[in-house]
Amino acid sequence: MDSQTVQRNQTVQDEPTAGRLKPNSLGVLGILFFVLSAQAPLTGIAGAVPIAVAIGNGAGAPAAYAGAGVVILLFSVGFVAMGRHVVDAGAFYTYIGKGLGRPTGSGSASVALFAYCAVQAAMYGLYGSIVSGLVDHYTGLNAPWWVWALVTMAIVQALGAAGIEMGARVLAVFVLAEFSILLVFALVTLFKGGGPEGLGFTDSFSPHAALQGAPGVALMFAVASMFGFEATAIYGEEAREPRKTVPRATYLSVAVITGFFAFTSWMLVSAHGASRATAEAGKALASGDATAWVFAPITAQFGAWVGDVLPILLATSLFAGILAFHNSANRYLFSLGRDGLLPHGLTAINRRHSPWVAGSVQTVVALLLVMPFALLGKDPVLTLFSWFSGVAVLGIMLLYLLTSVSVVVFFRRERLDARPWNTLIAPILGALGIAGAIWLIMANFTTLIGGDSTTATWLELAVPAVLVLGVVAARVTRDRATDEA
Repeated sequence: MDSQTVQRNQTVQDEPTAGRLKPNSLGVLGILFFVLSAQAPLTGIAGAVPIAVAIGNGAGAPAAYAGAGVVILLFSVGFVAMGRHVVDAGAFYTYIGKGLGRPTGSGSASVALFAYCAVQAAMYGLYGSIVSGLVDHYTGLNAPWWVWALVTMAIVQALGAAGIEMGARVLAVFVLAEFSILLVFALVTLFKGGGPEGLGFTDSFSPHAALQGAPGVALMFAVASMFGFEATAIYGEEAREPRKTVPRATYLSVAVITGFFAFTSWMLVSAHGASRATAEAGKALASGDATAWVFAPITAQFGAWVGDVLPILLATSLFAGILAFHNSANRYLFSLGRDGLLPHGLTAINRRHSPWVAGSVQTVVALLLVMPFALLGKDPVLTLFSWFSGVAVLGIMLLYLLTSVSVVVFFRRERLDARPWNTLIAPILGALGIAGAIWLIMANFTTLIGGDSTTATWLELAVPAVLVLGVVAARVTRDRATDEA
C-alpha cells in the first residue's frame, strides 16, 4: 500500500461523523468518574451534611443518606432493565418516550436540560465565590466572582470539545483527590474508635435516631446530594459493551455514593460527638460558613495544612461537577438534534467525536443563566446557587418518577423482560419512594433554596411549565412533519 493511500485512509478515519458519538471510549471506571464528578463529593459533604444535621434529624442524618440510597437503588433496578434494551445519549428522554410516548419524552428532555443547565449554573455561583476568595487570599487580586465563572466557562468548553477521554482523565484526578482526603479521614476516625463519645452507631442508625427531629428535611438533602448518578445511561453510546458496562457502572455508582455519604457523615457526627453534633452544626450555619463543621475535625485530625488544602479541593470539586454536567447537557442537545426536536446542526461533531456545537450552545445557556445575577449584583451563593440547585433537584426527581412509571408501562407492553422484580416490583417501590421524596422537597422547598415563599413558588412552577412547553413543542414538531409529508 503506497503512502498516499495510507494518508487518504487515515484522513477518512479522522473525519468527524455527524450523528454518532465515539463508541468504545469509556469503561466502567470512566463512566463512574463522570458520575462521581457530578456528585461533587466534597461539595455534597461540606454543603449538605451540616444542614441535614442542624435542621434535619441531627445525629441520625447518616441514616437519611442510607435511606435515600435504598430509594435510588430501587429506581436503578428498572432503570438498568430499560437500559439493556435502549441505548441512547438521551437517557431520560428516550426511556420516558419509549414508555409514555414521544410528547411526554420530549417534555422530559426539556426538564432534563433545564435541570442540568440549572445545577451547572448554580455550581458556577458557588465556584466563582470560592475561587474569588482563594485568589484574593493568595495573590491579593480582588476580582468579582463572575470573572472566574467566565474564565471557567471557556476552560470547560475547551475540555468538552477535546473529547470524552480527556474529560474523564481530568475528572479522575479531581475526584480521587477529594474522595481520598474524606475517605482517609473517615477511616482514621473509625480505626481510632470515633470521637469523644465513641463511634455512636446506634446514635446515627437506630430507628429512633433516624426518625428524630425533622427526618424529612434530612432525607431531602440526602436525595439532593445523590443527584447525577443517572448519567451512566447518557454515556451508553460511548461505552464499551454498553449492555454490560452501563448496568455495572450504575449499580457501582449507587453503591459507592450511598456508602461514601452514609459512612463519611457518620464519622463526622462521631468526630463531633452525637450529643453535640447538632448544636455545633447549628453554630456553623449561624456563622455563615457551614463548611467549618466539616473542615474543623479534618484539620484537627491531620494538621493545619489541611485547612489550606480543603478550600482548594472544594473549588476543584465544583469544577469537576461543572464539567460533568456540561457533558451531560450537551449530549441531551445532541440527541434531541438527532431526533429532529432541535436543529440538526446540534449533531455536528469534531475530529475527536465530541458534540462541539451542542457543547457551545450549552456554554451560551450557562452564560445566559449566570450573567443576570452578576449584572444585578446578586449574592452568587444565596441566590444563584441556592435557587438553581433547588429547582434542579425538583426537576430531576420528577424525571426519576416518570422514568419509573415508564419502565412499568414499557415492559408490560413490549414483553421484552419477564422478570417481575426488575420490571414491576422494584420500579413501583422506587416510584413510591421518589414520590414521597418529591412531596418532602416541595413541603420544605423554601428551606432548600434558602429564600422566601414567593421565590420558592415561582421556582416550583418552573418545572411543570418546562415539562408542558416540551410536550407542546413535540406535538407542534410532529404536526409540522406530518403536514410536510
